[in-house]
Amino acid sequence: MDVAILAGGRARRLGGVDKSALRIGSVSIFERQLAALEGLADRIVVIGGGPDRSASGRVRVVPDRVPRAGALGGLYTALCETATPYVLVIACDLPFVSARVLGRMAALADGTADAVVPRTADGVQPLCAVYARRLRNRVRRHIESGHLKVQDLLAGVRVRELGPDDLASLDPTGHSFFNVNTPGDLGRAVRFAARANRHGRR
Repeated sequence: MDVAILAGGRARRLGGVDKSALRIGSVSIFERQLAALEGLADRIVVIGGGPDRSASGRVRVVPDRVPRAGALGGLYTALCETATPYVLVIACDLPFVSARVLGRMAALADGTADAVVPRTADGVQPLCAVYARRLRNRVRRHIESGHLKVQDLLAGVRVRELGPDDLASLDPTGHSFFNVNTPGDLGRAVRFAARANRHGRR
């Protein structure tokens, strides 16, 4: 399965930095995501630029095909730039994505659903989910009509959810969908990582 990391956001609340390059402990968010994807990703495409990632021959950086279309535009680019029937899409600001959660979502992409989406107690998590490439034309139509919310797309397609009970067993820390949007979030992520290191977890 191909993987697309969405890195096109402007990160205004963090001073415009590339969030994937932020260091959580001794490694960057991007490096943490690569570790979680080890053995799962056939190819990794980073959508929207970012720092030099030439260290990994599997990684290709491409610009958004539709600028200023937000996460939905990134999803559209991901579906166009990848080759496998399903694409695992991950936002670049998730430092603690669980390899077990990602693997379970990939396993559930069996052709019967258009998307496999986690649902936590906080709601659906559409920016760490699996999407069928066959959705790309539908995504394009949403963009052209000005409907840029990923949730609007999900409302009209066949979704298989990975619910809170399954997530609790796959990700006991509950941090897989913690995203870094603000300096406060970054501080919390560093503390989470330090606590995990003390207990022998990544």
